[in-house]
Amino acid sequence: MLGFNNFLKEEDAVGVVEMILILVVLIGLVIIFKKQLVNLVNSIFKTITKQAGTI
Repeated sequence: MLGFNNFLKEEDAVGVVEMILILVVLIGLVIIFKKQLVNLVNSIFKTITKQAGTI
């Protein structure tokens, strides 16, 4: 019983769980907004390549 109480008081795993939850949320946002992100990145690269020819 003493080992279980120490396990409950230990907070090292809380940081790991928080990081996993943040990653899950970020991955979910990327999946939801994938089309918009692809369009944004494509437009940025088109602008870069267009303006690179003027240098």
